[in-house]
Amino acid sequence: MMKGSKTERIAGLGLLTSLALIASYIELLIPVPIGIPGVKLGLANMVTVWVLYALGPVEALAVNGMRILLAGFLFGSLSMILYSLAGAALSFLCMYLAKKSGMFSVTGVSIIGGVMHNVGQLLVAVCVLETVSLLYYGPVLLAAGLITGLLIGIIAREAGRRIPGKM
Repeated sequence: MMKGSKTERIAGLGLLTSLALIASYIELLIPVPIGIPGVKLGLANMVTVWVLYALGPVEALAVNGMRILLAGFLFGSLSMILYSLAGAALSFLCMYLAKKSGMFSVTGVSIIGGVMHNVGQLLVAVCVLETVSLLYYGPVLLAAGLITGLLIGIIAREAGRRIPGKM
């Protein structure tokens, strides 16, 4: 939980949301050269993982939710918001439970988040497009989630070592 007055907490969460939003925008500018549709680096998840560890689950959920809505309205579409919210909801739930269990490191929690984000989006795509054949794309998305989750977890861990907080 953030210390300070209510105004200071809101301002701090606003700054963290802005940081996550900037990371989302930067991610749009970076082409992912592997040619696999839907695979992204997940840069904004660095902020989510850091907030989850340093401030708590309520704050992380607020920052992540606001970032998704703002990024969707500013840089995307309603369908982007739908897919992002589905991925983020499943990802966040699994990251929270993994962290709470105490069995995973920051990097492990981030990997779980990356993989489950892709699982959530894939499940929504199956429902929206009404075809289970999309599940064949699952192994590619799971591998991408594992790799990006690992990289984001390492960066979040290192940021936690350098930024004051209780990480």
